Amino acid sequence: MVAVVAPLSAAARPEIPAPSPATLPELTATTLDRTYAANTANAAEAARMAAAHGDTHRAEADREMAAPGRHLLTFDGRGPGRATEVFGDLARADHVAVLVPGSDTSLDTYDRFRAAAALQRQLTGTAPHGTRTAVVAWLGYRTPDTVSTTVLTTDRADEAAPHLRAFIRRLQGVVGRPTTVSLVCHSYGTVVCARAASHLDIDALALVGSPGTGADTAAALHTPARIWAARGKDDWVGEVPHVRTDLFGVTVGFGTDPVSPAFGAHVFAAGEGGHSDYFSPGSASLTNLARIVLGDTAEVTRA
Repeated sequence: MVAVVAPLSAAARPEIPAPSPATLPELTATTLDRTYAANTANAAEAARMAAAHGDTHRAEADREMAAPGRHLLTFDGRGPGRATEVFGDLARADHVAVLVPGSDTSLDTYDRFRAAAALQRQLTGTAPHGTRTAVVAWLGYRTPDTVSTTVLTTDRADEAAPHLRAFIRRLQGVVGRPTTVSLVCHSYGTVVCARAASHLDIDALALVGSPGTGADTAAALHTPARIWAARGKDDWVGEVPHVRTDLFGVTVGFGTDPVSPAFGAHVFAAGEGGHSDYFSPGSASLTNLARIVLGDTAEVTRA
């Protein structure tokens, strides 16, 4: 039997007005500062428009995005919103991690997605002296709601995958030097990364809290990247049936559990944490993710 989660009925939230995304220069190391400035100005204008509309929650979220010291590669305040934020010195990084979020992530919930900041701090504290790192938080797609039918299919991931591929290509144009790139994917974000993987030139792919990827095995992702997977002991996603079946003409579920031997990933320790704890400071999962990004694979503790 396959469990189907039905969407909750609720009044639709009125569309929040926001400016169109800023017109940006071609993304290179020399245009990063102009890109950051243009997106900061756009986020500030989005905050003013949301406030005038009476949406104080979104206005505050947009203001935080526009705060001094934030580095936005992209920003779109329309609808649920999309943004890409950089932590660290992207242009000079030796190792870059791109963090892809799961369901229920939007500008309204962006603060909890700033786990990228914790990962960058861990990298800074772990990397050998003189090694530069950067983390990019990529909210570049419309994530599904956790309580919905969309979270049970690959539809949103299929829509997102071309955008992720295009972003990784632009990112590699920025660094323009020998740099490792790792994808760190959480929850439904692991489905997105799996759909994009075969077209990406990346060094590592880390799947945490994954409901499955839509592929039966790691080899079926057709990527030269080393594939890692982990799940915390208290993560509820472990109770989700790892099946894929047709239901009324729609393929539901994501198949093989990525931490199972049948999938074939390198499984690493994630400790006792739950579904939202993979980036908690001091956790086994965060420590191991930093080691994976830095290429210190011999130091990764296995589950």
